[in-house]
Order: sequence, then structure tokens, then C-alpha cells
Amino acid sequence: MIRYFALIALLTVLICPGYAQEHSFPFGEVTYRELDMASYDVDTSAAAVVLNEFGEAFIDNENDHNLILQYHVKIKILKKQGLEQGTIEIPLYKQESREERIRSIKATTYNLENNVIRPTDLPSRNVFTENRSRFLNIKKFALPNVRVGSVIELQYELESPFIFNFRSWQFQSDIPKVKSEYWATIPANYIYNMSLRGFLKLEKNENELVRGCFSPGGAMADCARYKWGMNAIPAFVEEDYMTARSNFVSAINFELSEVHYFDGRKDKITKEWKDAEDELRRENRFGIQLKRGKDIVDQHVELLIAGEKDPLMKARKIYAFIREWYRWNEVYGKYSELGIKKAFDSKTGNVGDINLSLVAALKYAGLSVEPMILSTRANGLPTELHPVLSDFNYVVAKLNIDSKVYLLDATDDFVPFGLLPERCLNGKGRVLGEKESYWHELKPVDRAKKLRMLNLRLGDDGILRGTIQTTFLGYGAAEQRRKIYSFSTPKEYIDDLNASLDRIDIKGFELGNLEDFNKPLVEKLDVEITGYDNLQANSLLFNPFLIERLERNPFRSNERLYPVDFGAPIEETLVLNLEFPEEFELFQPPVKVGLALPNNGGKYIFDVQGMGNRVMVNNSLVIGKTVFSSEEYHYLKELFSRVIQVQNTDLIFKRKG
Repeated sequence: MIRYFALIALLTVLICPGYAQEHSFPFGEVTYRELDMASYDVDTSAAAVVLNEFGEAFIDNENDHNLILQYHVKIKILKKQGLEQGTIEIPLYKQESREERIRSIKATTYNLENNVIRPTDLPSRNVFTENRSRFLNIKKFALPNVRVGSVIELQYELESPFIFNFRSWQFQSDIPKVKSEYWATIPANYIYNMSLRGFLKLEKNENELVRGCFSPGGAMADCARYKWGMNAIPAFVEEDYMTARSNFVSAINFELSEVHYFDGRKDKITKEWKDAEDELRRENRFGIQLKRGKDIVDQHVELLIAGEKDPLMKARKIYAFIREWYRWNEVYGKYSELGIKKAFDSKTGNVGDINLSLVAALKYAGLSVEPMILSTRANGLPTELHPVLSDFNYVVAKLNIDSKVYLLDATDDFVPFGLLPERCLNGKGRVLGEKESYWHELKPVDRAKKLRMLNLRLGDDGILRGTIQTTFLGYGAAEQRRKIYSFSTPKEYIDDLNASLDRIDIKGFELGNLEDFNKPLVEKLDVEITGYDNLQANSLLFNPFLIERLERNPFRSNERLYPVDFGAPIEETLVLNLEFPEEFELFQPPVKVGLALPNNGGKYIFDVQGMGNRVMVNNSLVIGKTVFSSEEYHYLKELFSRVIQVQNTDLIFKRKG
């Protein structure tokens, strides 16, 4: 959930000489009560808790008028796992000759020894800087003498030359917080779009006018000071089936919209989509590349599609050629990194190189195709209210044939024509049409589908023999092919699978359609399964879920504030045909189970039928929707709890007579 603040006042961060006063809580005031604290009542599972946190951002009214962040935090260590809070890493960004720097650091560890509070200060020699990349330095240090029961306190001042990138603030982190407060003092020269992301509500939301706070070069501007705060903030817990953490962590974010200069000029930073479209069309790494289809089509694709009249077959051939030609370098990007001609000659490139080549080739072949930029699931959802091109980190092809749309990504070796990789299934993409751009929803066109059939016979020696055949379709096939191809040979994959299976020995195997990505992948195993040492017993227990039994509920929290996102619908079916010795019979077959989620969200069916010395088990789990709201969370949790209960239930066979 993102809540936007309408900010019509002029904004930015700068301060008059009298501004640099202490607004934070006092440093060094640690109490006996804080040191005696053994657990956090609101969350007794917490390994550590932030007792108080305060940040203030403004622009220095002296020197180079850089952006200043003053940060102060006090943390209680409650458990061994919380000791990692004493290791601090502060990211410092840099670009060309400009870089962020730490102007001051003060850090202390407090322990209670013989009922006396003993502080241990951080020695300056223990602070060092790591050059992580050409764009990032890391200031690193570990507070001394940190142990369970300690209170640690950190205060620093960060100076940044990147005043247009106003400091965001995360209220939520991996540990809970008793209190977190952030102040931002922004000069009237700057207008920001400010948003509160996440599901938690502000308990403090105030603002005030600061007169004459910004005076560069003799000019004078007022400032708006914003004060935001939250109390009793829960830890952010990442769970299964969620998109980017940044979509849900409660935080204040800033986006510079407009700059007003003292000479009357205005610079509009936030563009309309028509401005962003023009920028993309003129961009040498994007729009210009789309005009170079001839560079790669002349010698290669034209021969491939010569005489082909069917536009769909023409598109399939071009797609297959581009995908096989390139080796993706695992780098995302909406822009071409090398230029498609150079990338084509080197047979490698980033997402932009490959998929813009695909668009250019399809366009040159006379097909209706448009580039679509998107943000991957791990990157977060793009802003829809106005264009923020930096939100997008990927580009694919949107192919239009008759009334049907095909979304194509040639970077993934394992997805068939028309199926986007799951990493791309995130909200909406923006299509750069011929006349104007528009949003297109990124819906999966197939399921992650798996059908497993077990045909087994229990012999007099207590060993089950037969076949396990699994058919993978859609996203299930893509993922299974990816897994198999991660091994040098299919035999290596089977050997690894064999080693991972309990009591199952693979005696032979077949992999059908492994290289034909447009067909289901069929994995057939000839198996022997160690069953029973003694068939003279009066009863036998058998669990039909021999492979991939669901052991743990992926939904463990009592509450979930953010949606559950499966990416693609799921369909998993197991059919077991078991023949057992005639002297036994199925005793009290389990009751048939049939569950359905509201709003056609999915269903679960489990049924056992006995016929003489044969038994058939049907087990089917269908998750029909990709996204479930927090209100639907409890239904999902209960469904999976019931699945686990069923899959841990044994069939009972009794000796006759």
C-alpha cells in the first residue's frame, strides 16, 4: 500500500546557521531498566529491539550546501541472534568525482557489571571504508564488547552532494522498534512527491514553517519541516510468496518533482508520459536501437523466414533464432548496454541488448511489435501516477497478431514462445506504442502444472516396484528444465535425484521432450522402493506421498498485512495405482476431502478408492489465482494446513481373516 502526500509547498533540504540544533534524544542516557530488560513484551521472539531511533535530513546552509542526514539509534540486544546488530554497515554512494561521506561517528556499548553501567566507546581506528563498487563505498565497523543484554547506541552525520535524492526513511526493519521518528526540512525551492509506503499508520504527522532557513548566494527561502513518527513498530518478516520487500516495508520516500530557481526559472523533473516517451525514442540505448533491425536481419533472419506467410510462424522462427543466438550475461536493464549490432556480433548481452534485438528483428520482418518496459518482482512495483523511468529495470517484446497478444523474452532458455519468465510477472508494464505509451497487465498465460502418476506393485519380498511418471507443463516445465540443465548431463541429474530420495532406488529413466520447449516435459522413472521387512505382520502402513511431501506450511504468521503472490497459478495432481498382496485389504479408507477457497481462489481434493487388492489415490491441489489479499490469508493458511494433515496420514492395510 502506498499513500501519497499532496505537496504543493516548495520543498528541499537546507538550513540556516542556527538550524543545527539537537532535535534527537540525548546520547548516553541509558537506564538500568533498559539494561535489565530480558525480552520485549510486544514481541517476545525478538532477538533485539530498537528502543529509540531518530533521523533528521536538511541541506547545509554553509559550505557546498550538501544534503545532511543526522542519525541516532539505541538498540537492546536480547538474544544471541541479535548480536549481529553490533556490526554496522553504512552505504555511501558515489558518482564520478562526487561521493557521500561520514562527517562524524559516535558509538558506545553499555553493559551492566556489578550493578554499575559500564560504557565502551568505539575506537576510531576500528572504522574503515570498503570500496564495494565504482558506485558504492561501505563504511564498516563493529561496536566493542557487545553481548546478550547489552544496549548499543550509534550516532552519525552523513553528508551527500546528491541533494536531488532526498533521504528516504524506513520505519520498519528486521527487528521491532519501540519508536522511530524522522524529520525532513525542505526549502521552498524544491517540490517533492512524498509517499508513505507500507501498511502501518503514522502516529506523528506534523509540519511547520521555518523562516529564512535557506540562503545560498545571498538569496533567501523559507522551508517546510515535516515530522513523521511511529511507535510499537513490528519487525518486517519476509514470507514465502511475496514480491519485493520494498513494496511493503513501511517507509517515507521522496521523488523530486520540480525545482524553482531564484531567478524565476522552473525545472520540471517529474515528466508526463509523453515526455518520457520522447526521451525513450531519442535514447541511443533504446529507441535508436529499434531502428537497426536491418543490422541483424539481412544475413540471418531473412533466410530463416523466406517464403513464410503465416505471421505467427514467422514470429516463432525469429524468436527461436534470437534466443539461441545470444547468451544472456545475467544483467538486467531496459537499455541496450552494448548496442544491438555489437551485442549481435559478440552473441552476448544484457536484457536490453537481447530483447531490443528481438523487437527490432520482428519489426523489420513486418510484424506488429512494441517494446514494453517493466519492473521485475525483486525490483518492486513501478509508480503508476507519473513516469519514473528508474523504476523499470527490464524490457520485453509485446507482439500483436490479429487480436492476440504474445509477450516475449528471449533471455530465458527454458520458457516457450509467449511465456514470460516468472521474474517478469509483476503488476503492469508500460508499452511504448507507435503514437503513445500505455499500461499492460502482466498476467501469466499458463500455470505451474505438474501431474505425477505412480504405478506400483508390492511384491512378496516387501519391495514396491513400478514407475513414477511426472509430466511438467507451463512454468512447471520451465523450472524443471532449468533444474535438469544445471547438471552436465541428464544422468548426473538423475544420480543427484536418486541420492536425495528416501528408500527409492531409480533403476532406469526416460526424459521426454527435454529439448522441445513447446511441449510438456515428461520424466519417467523405473523404481524400486524399500517397503517392508516382514509381510507376515497383521497390518501395513503406507504413505502415498513418496516424493515432495509438503512438510511445512509456507504460511506461518498469525496475520499477514501484505498480499500473497504466487506469480503464476499452481496445479499439482498425484494419481497412485497400487497393487498389494491379496491376503491384505484396505482398512477404513480415509474420508474424502474436498476444500475450496472463496472467490474461485483454488481447491484441494483427496480421495482413496479400494478395489479388491488394488487401491487408487487421487490428490489434487489447485491455486487458481495468483494474488490473494491479506483478508484471504487465513483461508490459504487453513488450506495448506489441511493438505499437510492429509499428506501425513498413512493408508492402513490389514491381513484378511
